[in-house]
Amino acid sequence: MLLAVDIGNTHMVLGLFQGKELVCDWRVQTRRETTTDELATALSGLLLLKKRYFQDISGVIIGSVVPPLDSVWCQLAEKYLGCTPLLVHNKKMDTGTPILIDNPDEVGADRIINSVAGFTRYQKELIIVDFGTAITFDCVSGAGEYIGGAIAPGLGISFDALISRTAKLPRIDISAPPDGPIGKNTESALKSGLLYGFGGMVEGLIRQISSQFAPSIPKVIATGGMAKVIAPFAPSIEKVEPMLTLEGLQILYDRNR
Repeated sequence: MLLAVDIGNTHMVLGLFQGKELVCDWRVQTRRETTTDELATALSGLLLLKKRYFQDISGVIIGSVVPPLDSVWCQLAEKYLGCTPLLVHNKKMDTGTPILIDNPDEVGADRIINSVAGFTRYQKELIIVDFGTAITFDCVSGAGEYIGGAIAPGLGISFDALISRTAKLPRIDISAPPDGPIGKNTESALKSGLLYGFGGMVEGLIRQISSQFAPSIPKVIATGGMAKVIAPFAPSIEKVEPMLTLEGLQILYDRNR
């Protein structure tokens, strides 16, 4: 089985594949100071919940935007799983996706992985909106080329900044939407500002970016931990693909193993 590891700034998403099928997945908090042995203990526990074991894993692929954890996961793979992992963004890796920007080395691994997965699935021009610590907009041409994008602050860090800089605004659950954009109390006003506000930002950027694809019309898909929360407030998003990054890792493993 293949273990796919997507290391983000806030969370790590792990997926276990049997061939091309994702059989189980987990989301855990990213801790930059964690050790190889601590990670191995956590991974062993997660696998046991699904009646899986270290010996079931024959391959590992890692996509990371947190460089300090790259070596930790590589050591885990070699010490506990007995395999040499593939690390996305190694210059030797064949992604099949030409990167047509000024400095290709600047692009985060997750953005390339999502582009590979999205184009493999849809085979057309794409805007991929990834709702993570940052909100990224990644653009793929009809030929499968990565042509650039945009980066905006994520909802979570923006909310954290707001709460830390104000004395009376409470931390609220934003998983349930407000009744409408005009809040009747502090909680609904916060929900309105966050959900309608970020939805409007995303919708506006999608429109601006789409204009550069003309006369083609790109398909707009979303992924990331907050995608299902914000997507209803950005009507241009056609589909939410929560496991897009894991799917991209599996595709890249098959291409490079």
